[in-house]
Amino acid sequence: MRFICTVFFSAFTCLVIAQDNVQTQNEDYYKQFQDLENGELRSFFFFNTPNRYNQNSPYDWLDTVKVYLNSSEKTKDSVSIRNYQLIESQIYYDLGNYEKSLGIARPLYEDLEKLDIESKQTILGILDSNYAMLQLYDKQIEIRRVKRELGLTNDVAFYDIYASLGQYRKAMRDYMTEEKKELKEDDYYGQAIYNNTIGNYLRLDKSTPTSLSYFKKAEGLIKVFLSDVTNQHSDKEIADGRILNGIIIGNIGKSHVQLGEYEKAIPFLEESREIIKKYNKSKFSSDIIENTLALAECYLKLDNYAKATDYLSDDLNPIKSDNILKRNRIYADYYFKTGDFKNSTVYLKKNIRIRDSIDALASNIKNQQLTSVVAQDLENSRKMMEQQKAQLEESRKDIKARDDKISLVFVSLIFTLIGFAGLVYAYLKSIKNQRLIAEQKFIIENSLVEKDSLLKEIHHRVKNNLQMVSSLLSLQTKNTRSKAAIEALEEGKSRVKAMALIHQKLYQNDDLSVIEMQGYIESLINSIQSVYKKGGHNISITIDAEGVELDIDRAIPFGLILNELVSNSFKYAFPDDDSDGKIYIHLRKILGQEGFFEYTDNGIGLPEDSEERANSSMGIRLMSRLANQLQTSLNTDKTQDGVRFWFNFK
Repeated sequence: MRFICTVFFSAFTCLVIAQDNVQTQNEDYYKQFQDLENGELRSFFFFNTPNRYNQNSPYDWLDTVKVYLNSSEKTKDSVSIRNYQLIESQIYYDLGNYEKSLGIARPLYEDLEKLDIESKQTILGILDSNYAMLQLYDKQIEIRRVKRELGLTNDVAFYDIYASLGQYRKAMRDYMTEEKKELKEDDYYGQAIYNNTIGNYLRLDKSTPTSLSYFKKAEGLIKVFLSDVTNQHSDKEIADGRILNGIIIGNIGKSHVQLGEYEKAIPFLEESREIIKKYNKSKFSSDIIENTLALAECYLKLDNYAKATDYLSDDLNPIKSDNILKRNRIYADYYFKTGDFKNSTVYLKKNIRIRDSIDALASNIKNQQLTSVVAQDLENSRKMMEQQKAQLEESRKDIKARDDKISLVFVSLIFTLIGFAGLVYAYLKSIKNQRLIAEQKFIIENSLVEKDSLLKEIHHRVKNNLQMVSSLLSLQTKNTRSKAAIEALEEGKSRVKAMALIHQKLYQNDDLSVIEMQGYIESLINSIQSVYKKGGHNISITIDAEGVELDIDRAIPFGLILNELVSNSFKYAFPDDDSDGKIYIHLRKILGQEGFFEYTDNGIGLPEDSEERANSSMGIRLMSRLANQLQTSLNTDKTQDGVRFWFNFK
């Protein structure tokens, strides 16, 4: 009976949702907008209707708004004029005409003090979005500062600006610091945005396998949000959730493209395009352009030229220079593959001209923008410190006032020469001790700064020396004809690079005592791939070491062990280029100070006489000795599909 009721309730819920969707599609928002009485009501309706272009294009809305604006100007209705100008500015933004939108919004901003709080919030939001798209980050910072001064936001965040300037790791750290503390566990929409944003920063930073795990988590969270019948969501929240779902699916597809998994990427990219087009109807979307270009690239890589040209001719109008360059590059590849070398050269020359024009100013402008953002970031930090200092000073004054009252009572009760002398003596001694402590603290802090600088310099020089050794081994390899000698030199060079990478990570870190292992392992894998000329397209490498840090005494033997394992997998585990190779690297801190390491691959496994070869294999002997340095022993398991190495360490 319970099962029947459950099925009935689920069917009823689906029917209601389907009816709501049909009703939403049939809603004539354009007519409802026209039926309203004045500009204030129309403005409120426009900005609170998420899918307003469901039946009429933005151009229809723009023509109607201009008629209302002209009528308001004739009657000198200043409130309606302002509201229609706000609507007009937003429509131009939706169409991707950011300069036109900014041209309308900027004069309104100059009279910001005369506006009500809702209009202020709307105009500042439009300006913030336009400045972001036009990469005018100094202006964007100004708008965010005004938002904070008006109480529309509590803080001024810069992580999205850092990301636009290519500082993806910095953006990710700032974003996690700012957003995680405000995020609630049951806020599935907010959690989905959080994981999607981190995943996108990682994808742009080329940490694609790690970014995929964040995107899949975000996809699960947004599905929970959309299917949650216990909480009622507004039409705008549902529309925003579906658009976010489309963006997340597109990011998963673009991640597969980065990994060279073109067939796997196509269904994600096509689904993302359809979702965003449906729920972001008639609005300009850079996500649709990026997904369309990615689809064209996939089909071109798969030699499906008809499909590739279909997407390339899909009314693309990219605005960002990166998308324009990518479109031209795909056209050049298409014409090159089809033998039309003349047109291929034309598109390559277009990209050269674009890059020349960008390179002439981009580097200097980017540095200026980054300097401006960092300066403003420091200024905000300084203001926060000043506020905290002022609060501490107020607390100190309150404490001092209470102490003064107690002292007066105490002096009034025991007003003798001996007591007064004792108080004076104690006070003078306290002053002297405080001065001595302050001087010693100053000396110690300077000494620590100097030692940190020296340690960084030492690690930097060690890294340079190891790189020189690696270069010498490379030169020796070119002058050696023996295949065995060349392989030995390449192995030695790989081990030297693994150690050099440790010292590079150390002097780049603020904390010189530990190394963040996720980033180190990713860098080590890239280094090994370059040595063994593996593109990584057939070998999927999953790294699970987020949040684990090791000191140098453990990181060096660990890195060398991992270098040997990955190198052996590339050399021996996957002899067939078409094999679906997988490598899994797992590093975790467990109970207390115990650590656990696991390495598996699904290759051909170890040979039958591997135990007999162990004594004669330099790699296995080296890994055993390195494991001894970690006060453990390397364990080997022969699995049905590949091989597994693991050990616990302190």
